[in-house]
Amino acid sequence: MTTGTTLPTTPPLDHQEARELYDRWCALWRGDFSHAEDILDPDFVVHQARPDGTDSGATRGPARLLPEIEQTMAVFGDIDLTVDLGPIVDGDLIAGRWTLRARYTGGLPHATAPVGTAVSFSGHDILRVSGGKFVAYWTCTDVLAGLAQLGAISGPNGPARD
Repeated sequence: MTTGTTLPTTPPLDHQEARELYDRWCALWRGDFSHAEDILDPDFVVHQARPDGTDSGATRGPARLLPEIEQTMAVFGDIDLTVDLGPIVDGDLIAGRWTLRARYTGGLPHATAPVGTAVSFSGHDILRVSGGKFVAYWTCTDVLAGLAQLGAISGPNGPARD
């Protein structure tokens, strides 16, 4: 006896198509929003642990993701995003491991690092594709490493708080 819901079956992705789609995804994170509507479904949903406790799926589509990318770009310059592993394709899923290297440009609350501080942190993406567009995104990013490097939290790479 089977319980639960069954996900609709989608034909497996062609590896080259998946690579091109993931390359366009990475271009978004480098600031090229020109093709966001082409690769993000209007009902695109983000599944992400939010430090402020808000519901990451409350807003959907490009309007959910693009402001987050803009926030990242507002505090970092000279962004270099490299794909360390992937994309790995399994059915309608694409996964990749990446590292972001950048320079702090200022404006992050509680940060004590001087402007120009080099920062590096990693994460991974799992994206579901349907109809040639991303429809769901699961992410795990080492935000704590980045915040510690900027002195915004206590940690092995950041200053102790009083």
